[in-house]
Amino acid sequence: MNRNLQHFFNVLWKSLLFWSLAMGLFGVFRYFGIRDDEGFSVTGDFAQLHTSTIVLHHVFTGLAIGFLYATIDFIFERFGSKKVSLGLSLIIKTITYFISTILVFTLVLEIFSELGQININNEIGWWRTNKTFWAILLYVVLLSLVFAFIKIAVEKFGKGVFLKMLLGKYKNPKEEKRIFMFLDLKDSTTIAEQLGHFKYSQLIQDCFYDLNNVVPKYDAEIYQYVGDEAVLSWPYKKGLANNNCVGLFFAFQQQKWEKSEYYLEKYGVIPEFKAGLHGGVLMVAEVGIVKKELAYHGDVINTSARIQGECNKHNVHILISEELLKDLKVGGIFSSKSLGKVLLKGKHKEVKIHTIQMT
Repeated sequence: MNRNLQHFFNVLWKSLLFWSLAMGLFGVFRYFGIRDDEGFSVTGDFAQLHTSTIVLHHVFTGLAIGFLYATIDFIFERFGSKKVSLGLSLIIKTITYFISTILVFTLVLEIFSELGQININNEIGWWRTNKTFWAILLYVVLLSLVFAFIKIAVEKFGKGVFLKMLLGKYKNPKEEKRIFMFLDLKDSTTIAEQLGHFKYSQLIQDCFYDLNNVVPKYDAEIYQYVGDEAVLSWPYKKGLANNNCVGLFFAFQQQKWEKSEYYLEKYGVIPEFKAGLHGGVLMVAEVGIVKKELAYHGDVINTSARIQGECNKHNVHILISEELLKDLKVGGIFSSKSLGKVLLKGKHKEVKIHTIQMT
């Protein structure tokens, strides 16, 4: 399955789940038990409907909102400029959400009016004076902020990690098996001297924008940015699945070559990156109070960094430890070549390394 389509469905099911639950709960909050409350009376078409039917209507509305919002988010993520400021992006998205919400409610009212269950005015401009619509819109806006916060937190800490942090799983160090990739700009010193610090910073920005386009498609987590280097990580099984940890590197390379004219015109160079990959067991712990984050400790990280440092010596773009390569099913479009044993800096035992190429 196309990875873009996979990514869309991943965004879609989360949005559908969140908004169907959110709107269903709104129906419960607003209508459950209202007939029995002293001082309240329900008249008109709603008086004939059971609370469960009303809640079902809201769930249906939530599914429609979830589908539209997921589509909008995916289009913005796929085709929107990453260089647009956060404020401008929020304004554009808010306007788009507002128009989409009106369309959703108009469609829902039309459907249920046609079914003969509810007779509500759904003529053009109905929403301007409809108090229920504005109450729901305020609820949707607040929930949108909650959803955005959750997405930011998940992107910051990695999939599945945010919930574990809320539950305090990493208050004490935990053992995990992960794959790490150290990704570094090749000939960075020379390029920095040629471009100057301002244009060099722009180049790094552009490179990491391109990297972020491929990261979600390969289930990777960005652990750190350090200057012109990015450190990526996968839970061990996710990194092995579909050769994600290797495929990401070549997808990133392809992304830059597709924009080669842009890079040559703006910077006079097509940036190349080198990568080192290794995996194994290490410790993960929650550190800090201000700017709290997860930190990984162990030989896996040091070994990954040292392997990446061997790329220039062997004149290759990507190196991987034999230990990790044995667990990968490299084949099809990928082939590996052994480069023998190397004694990495700070290590007492030699490590077997391989390079990987696309066939």
